[in-house]
Amino acid sequence: MASQFNFEIAKELPNGLGRAGLIRTPHGDIETPAFAVVGTHATVKYLTPDEVRSTGATVMLSNGYHLYRKAAEIDAAGGLAEYSGWRGPTMTDSGGFQVMSLGSGIGKVVSMDKRDIAREQAKSAKKDRLSQVSDSGVSFRHPTDGKIETFTPEVSMQIQHQIGADIMMAFDELTSIGDSYEYNVAALRRTHAWARRCLKGHQKLTAARADKPYQALYGVLQGAHYKSLRRRTAGYLGRLDFDGYGLGGAFEKERLGDILQWCNQELPKTKPRHLLGLSKPDDIFVGAENGVDTFDCVAPTREARHGRLYTLDGNINIRNSVFAEDDSPIDAECDCPTCQSGLTRAELRRLLKSPESADKETAFKLASIHNVHFIVNLLKQIRHSILAGNFIKFRDLWLERYYKK
Repeated sequence: MASQFNFEIAKELPNGLGRAGLIRTPHGDIETPAFAVVGTHATVKYLTPDEVRSTGATVMLSNGYHLYRKAAEIDAAGGLAEYSGWRGPTMTDSGGFQVMSLGSGIGKVVSMDKRDIAREQAKSAKKDRLSQVSDSGVSFRHPTDGKIETFTPEVSMQIQHQIGADIMMAFDELTSIGDSYEYNVAALRRTHAWARRCLKGHQKLTAARADKPYQALYGVLQGAHYKSLRRRTAGYLGRLDFDGYGLGGAFEKERLGDILQWCNQELPKTKPRHLLGLSKPDDIFVGAENGVDTFDCVAPTREARHGRLYTLDGNINIRNSVFAEDDSPIDAECDCPTCQSGLTRAELRRLLKSPESADKETAFKLASIHNVHFIVNLLKQIRHSILAGNFIKFRDLWLERYYKK
């Protein structure tokens, strides 16, 4: 069947990397740069699909690992968009991060100096993992029932086709910050081999499921913080027939801009790029400036449930006693449904600290709506600034205010 997926660039930044564009999918368009709200289990915790839409979000990302035992059920329901009730554009990751991080302590972005990295590499060499990686795939013990499972590129493609998201990710090997250069070389070789197997499986399944909406497949780039590996994988995967690219890996936060430049200078300009698992505002600005089109992260909702709320003047922890009598809104300049309802910081704090579970759940809902809207709206403002030609000015003023403390 003909692809129902394409990407158009509306305007580029002078550096030739950052851009505003439009991703067209079978379930709707995504104006980029954009933030994909994370609904790990096909639902955003404590929010209905309508409440997610009220934040301004246009795309939801779900997790292939957490949904793989429900994949057939989701397929029978008509795919992720219908099953979830979201009915807009959807994405899935391959599940590789979850199965490879079991017991390994793998993280995505960290702040470390060279001594810290060397220490982590020494620890990693001695660490026994609950998942075992081989050229064929990854075997792991499921944490809930102890059953030994195996994910391969072919299994990942089968699962993600059944889940039916508009955009899905190739199965890749994510290394940890503690893995050596030599291990990263071997892992990248596996990732390239798995990418070819994913493409082959994807093409076969697309033909077999021609009655289903087209699903775009993104190749995923790894290579940690090594320039030679990042450029190598971008050049190699960029020549394969992927619909777009996922930018992944564990590395020092301070290297994000360099890594994105190394990758995006090599990748084809005409295909979209997704940065996996980051949502800090400074990271978002670095990403947008260096060619990232979409972002995702669980942090906005997870932090909301812990009382950490985003404001234009920096984050606040609503649990702190200083807010007990604070009758101001969460953010006076925010137009999200939570802030527009007239809810005060003190009222939200009382709900969050209430012994009643219903009050807590209400607080989780209200705080999550606010945080998701904040990040979604930030990406919309970044898009507008690119189109208006004043991205650098907007970036500098926004970050100066947010991080002034």
